[in-house]
Amino acid sequence: MAPPAKKPGIIKNSIVFSGLTLISRFMGLARDVVINAQLGASTGPWADAYNTALSFPNLFRRVFAEGAFSSAFVPAYSKTLAGEGGERADDMASDALATLAAMTLGLVILAQLTMPWLMYLINYGYRDDPLKWKVTIILTQITMPYLSCMAIAALFSGALNARNRFILSGAAPIVLNAVMLAAVLPAKTPEGAAYAASFGVVIAGVLQAALLWWGCWHSGGHIRPRLPRLTPEIKRLIKQAVPAAIAASVTQINIFVSGSLVSLAPGDGPRTWLANADRLYQLPLGMVGVAIGIALLPRLSQALQAGDRQDAQDTTDQAVLFALAMCLPAAAALVAMPYFMIDALFTRGAFTSFDARMTAQALFHYGWGVPAFVLGRVMNPIFFAREDTKSPMRFALISVGVNIVLGAILFFTIGFAGIAIATSAASWINVAQMYWALKRRGEWELSPASISRLLRVLVAAAVLTAMLGVAAFFRPQIQGVFESLPVMKLGAKELAVLAVCIAIIPVYPVLVVLTGGMTVSEIKSIVRRRRA
Repeated sequence: MAPPAKKPGIIKNSIVFSGLTLISRFMGLARDVVINAQLGASTGPWADAYNTALSFPNLFRRVFAEGAFSSAFVPAYSKTLAGEGGERADDMASDALATLAAMTLGLVILAQLTMPWLMYLINYGYRDDPLKWKVTIILTQITMPYLSCMAIAALFSGALNARNRFILSGAAPIVLNAVMLAAVLPAKTPEGAAYAASFGVVIAGVLQAALLWWGCWHSGGHIRPRLPRLTPEIKRLIKQAVPAAIAASVTQINIFVSGSLVSLAPGDGPRTWLANADRLYQLPLGMVGVAIGIALLPRLSQALQAGDRQDAQDTTDQAVLFALAMCLPAAAALVAMPYFMIDALFTRGAFTSFDARMTAQALFHYGWGVPAFVLGRVMNPIFFAREDTKSPMRFALISVGVNIVLGAILFFTIGFAGIAIATSAASWINVAQMYWALKRRGEWELSPASISRLLRVLVAAAVLTAMLGVAAFFRPQIQGVFESLPVMKLGAKELAVLAVCIAIIPVYPVLVVLTGGMTVSEIKSIVRRRRA
């Protein structure tokens, strides 16, 4: 019997994961800057083809790998680890690994063989452009094996998280960005960059899976490859994983639906504009929503397993409040200064000012959806820890339906920006359904004290948004300061964004403290590990 485990500090673990995610996102930003400069957006088919090739395996990765096995596998593994010991838990995980690897390998082979027909479902609008159609099919076939690699990586990441090891699972995406940068930098043409990036994705997937396997083994998780066996535990896991996969991946499904709709837009660029906006708002989602969701699931599972309702209530309140407090500054920046950021980050090489303005339109509407995207990832574990995967699945399907209908209506009435509006609106509907269900069933609702603090945090965020809006209005003057310095002229727009960020970062904590959203002692204590 394994010794009683110390309760993981949810905020401490979230910060560890978020810090590593921050490094990964900065490297991802560097990767995107290089790729956008080489591929452009509206100047040829390569950027749209590459972004499609990346989005398709990513969707299945998040649905069948990360979504399913992070949501269903972690509670089952944690429960077995605590109740029956590491050897029994690892035996169950070995069966899960074999089953997941076989399923995803079969899916990859099927997708490779049927890709020309699948593309009619993925990007029907490309059929009238023979070059874009052909290139998109080839690049997507190249990237598909990434799915199997990441399915294996997701399982080992889940096992590490259940053992309260978050460093390697947070660091694994850094490998992807480093490999892709190394692959793309030597490319001389847009065509060469598109192929290099696609092959880089697969190489990175192999390295990520190997790294997490090694990390799991050295942390005591002796999970071994074997032939698939449909044991009762695996059957139960699959039964829970299917609805969990849909529920946990609702945002990604909505993004994929949006990408399919935007393929109907004429010309080159719309898919890339949407993808670039998506990557920027994924920063707070990955750093806050995913990080807290990953830390919350094992902690909440342990509290419920022990029958400690008060600990479960306090943990969930803390997670939701902390998630919103951390993501609202990012939402404020996306809403208040989208073009300011996009133009500074991406307008260079083949990526034009027109591309930046179109991307900023989508980014603005994704901005007010950021709190919903984050809350969705934080609230799903509240259901999963109770081994309820069907309820969030139903809510997710309703959200996807809303996104499809509303997205189509807005796309054909107001244009490209309507797709982002629909995605954000659908995510808020998803969050509202989850909260109402938990409240109605008496399983969780925000306490009055937490509601009061949340309102104070919202006031601080509103003031921050106004300040960022003023900075965006005076952008020419701020940029002019740097343009007047000859040695900095080439980086004036980048330095203007950096200056605003450096000036505004210390302001938000002060606003949160002044409004009473958090106290100074609480801000200091967020890095302390709560122990049993």
